[in-house]
Amino acid sequence: MKKLLIEIKNTIPRLAVTMGDPGGIGPEIVLKALADPSVTENCDLTIVGSPQILQETYQQLSLEKVVNWESLKILDVEFDGKLEDICLGKGNAVSGEASFCYMEKAIAQTLAGEFEGIVTAPISKTCWQMAGHKYPGQTELLAEKAGVKKFGMLFVACSPHSNFVLRSLLATTHIPLSQVPLALTPELMSWKLELLVESLQKDFGISRPKIAVAGLNPHSGENGQLGTEEKDWLIPWLEKESDRRRDIELDGPVPPDTMWVKPGQAWLGLAAKTYDAYLALYHDQGLIPVKLMAFDLAVNTTIGLPFIRTSPDHGTAFDIAGQGIADATSMKAAIKLGKELILQRIN
Repeated sequence: MKKLLIEIKNTIPRLAVTMGDPGGIGPEIVLKALADPSVTENCDLTIVGSPQILQETYQQLSLEKVVNWESLKILDVEFDGKLEDICLGKGNAVSGEASFCYMEKAIAQTLAGEFEGIVTAPISKTCWQMAGHKYPGQTELLAEKAGVKKFGMLFVACSPHSNFVLRSLLATTHIPLSQVPLALTPELMSWKLELLVESLQKDFGISRPKIAVAGLNPHSGENGQLGTEEKDWLIPWLEKESDRRRDIELDGPVPPDTMWVKPGQAWLGLAAKTYDAYLALYHDQGLIPVKLMAFDLAVNTTIGLPFIRTSPDHGTAFDIAGQGIADATSMKAAIKLGKELILQRIN
């Protein structure tokens, strides 16, 4: 798979950190993350957003003792709308337009070589729709602007109990469950696997990764008794890929109800890891276990782009915006992982 990659010219990673929806917790978690020296060390971070909203949040959180406002690098982004029409805790068309413009600016600057990666704070898909931007989410906008048609959502989390690294890739993403069997094809699975292997080898330094592929039906179809997708095409596809790819170990289809037992035990330090990554066939199959194990630690990584992109694995949390109680753990993890992935590519 050949694609243009952003040339990395610096040994210190340069990351654009978008502010997300300004009506949500994005500004708060960005500033809280940058208040942690372990996040800001050995990298060059630029916040992409609205300085006025950031400063108001900065003052509200009383961050003067931990963050020097003058030291923050902020790329001011103009958008159609007035800042006074943005209300904390209430996303609307204006906040949607603002967050969309932040993303556009960060992507453009990254493609121009100003950054090696983007860390994106949460946006509201509903507010994007209200602003007239018909995208399922930030991932699809990133792919379109980068000119990429094959991309994937890889969720990564490192256990604080055992240092086990959980990696879960989704074969299908934001589609209704009824459409999943129609969307899944051998062709789709092949290029999702290709993306996953490429990321594991290039971004995580795993030369011969071991990957588990989930079944679609209960008990992986029970030899056609509980669904025929495994028997009809998934098992033949796995056999073909196993024969074709000697650089990986491929296992499956693993029954979905048992695939996550070992990683759950490894997360708690109760078992040795079994796989380097897990390929789930649909959204909830891959994300329920990730959020159960690592809700505050998981990072959404878009693979297949010509640059690094990471994001915290949670939403805008409008219900607690402006209260100063938002947890920045996942945003910190997203920035740290962004740095690590860029450095892996440098080395």
